[in-house]
Amino acid sequence: MPSAVVSSQGAFMALRFGRFAAMGTVAVLILIAGVWASWGNAQHVMLTKGRESGTIKVTRCGADTCSGPYTPISAGSRARGAVVIDKSVAVRGGQTYTVVVKPGSDDVVRSGPAGVLYAWVPLGGALLLASVVVAGGLRRTRVAWVLAGSGVALLTAAFVTI
Repeated sequence: MPSAVVSSQGAFMALRFGRFAAMGTVAVLILIAGVWASWGNAQHVMLTKGRESGTIKVTRCGADTCSGPYTPISAGSRARGAVVIDKSVAVRGGQTYTVVVKPGSDDVVRSGPAGVLYAWVPLGGALLLASVVVAGGLRRTRVAWVLAGSGVALLTAAFVTI
């Protein structure tokens, strides 16, 4: 009879390991996706050495983008009649923003603390989502609270800064 008990314990351990591996993989993939989504703009804002920086005065806004004249600040940067910035809660018509030009284009992203925090907003959302997976699927509540707290702190800092 002991073999039946050992067999059921082995099956339970295999299922437990399977759940742990699957939920751990999902949580890691969510976090990787958050970093990937954030890095598209964050790299331009954080790694500014050798990039053109200046200001944009937003004069027109469409459905998805806003545009306006670009005034250079950095050496080697040239003035442009119009550059394009994504329309978001961080951009309002009539305002002037410090920006960094994406290489090889007339697209710009906000720079400074507000730009850095806004660029990492997708990671903040991924941290919140991953915390639910970690708490429910992995049963690691302390780690989940750390992830959720980090996500909330990042999103709140971005909201306050913008």
